[in-house]
Amino acid sequence: MTRDAQPRVVLIGPPGSGKTTLGRLLAERIGVAFRDTDADVEAVAGKPVSDIFVDEGEARFRELELRAVRSALAEHDGVLSLGGGAVLNEEAQALLAGHRVVYLQVGLSAAVQRVGLASARPLLVLNPRSQLKKLMEERRPVYERLAVLTVDTDGREPGELVDEIIRGLPA
Repeated sequence: MTRDAQPRVVLIGPPGSGKTTLGRLLAERIGVAFRDTDADVEAVAGKPVSDIFVDEGEARFRELELRAVRSALAEHDGVLSLGGGAVLNEEAQALLAGHRVVYLQVGLSAAVQRVGLASARPLLVLNPRSQLKKLMEERRPVYERLAVLTVDTDGREPGELVDEIIRGLPA
């Protein structure tokens, strides 16, 4: 992982879209490393994302997240998964220009099944289903604008999705 490396693929999408699962599988399939910016944030903070939100607030989390995105885009040459809300930052959006960004699209029902409504997702407290729907609707236009490829993940097997990503990516 050298300076000025460029990720082979950057995965974006809402919680439950499969960024981590598909990212690991895709990285294994094409023989590169997998990196997740949420894991990077947790490593720097020394605690889970949910605890950062509770202890330090969303603004602090977003600051750490932007740093993680900036570093990963500059250093990582494998498959990179961004946290669901990372793309909301305008600097992060600008940094993604020119990258092979894949938007993993997921319907609300599938996302709810995958995320689970009792999970420790800080932005899904109170009415998790309603919050997830709102997040997905707000972020969809940004995901669509940034993506060079959109893959619908609903009701499909991970291996099939990885095949579609590999076939659909620009050279």
